[in-house]
Amino acid sequence: MTNPEPLAIHARFNPLIKPFLVLKIGIGMACTVIGIPLAIVWFLGVGRWWAEHYFARLECQLGERSLRFRKGILVTTEKTIPLENIQDVTFIEGPILRRFDLSTLKFETAGHSVGQAADMKLTGIIDAQAFRTQIMLAREALRHGPQEADGDTQLAVLRSIDARLAEIVRLLGDRPQRPG
Repeated sequence: MTNPEPLAIHARFNPLIKPFLVLKIGIGMACTVIGIPLAIVWFLGVGRWWAEHYFARLECQLGERSLRFRKGILVTTEKTIPLENIQDVTFIEGPILRRFDLSTLKFETAGHSVGQAADMKLTGIIDAQAFRTQIMLAREALRHGPQEADGDTQLAVLRSIDARLAEIVRLLGDRPQRPG
């Protein structure tokens, strides 16, 4: 990934995602009459080749301000989600995913549309619950950290204004009065 953020946490992906993807896509192909011959070719080796290359390109990085992930072979999807836009991270684990020791993290963001929701799912992160917790903690730190710093900055500005006003009052008081 380009331009990594300082103190980034890189997610690791479970290699069992490869047979899961081969099976998932192959079954999808086999469900159609036209796809049956494609499914045979898929299961005979094309699927394993594709899954190996797909797995090698999977990346996910949690930074101080954003979550970045990248996936795909021919069509590469690289997405950066600002942490302040993440509303929730849903942990999904069904019987088939559990069979492969996998889970999915689904990201719900502020202002996302239905069509974009599919692009915000990551399957196969090792220890996905812990990674989800890290994302939520980073989001909370981002939301609360700057507010406290802004409060300190605002207090310093107000004290500076107060000191200036006191100086102006003193200078006005020291001026000789003009007869009016």
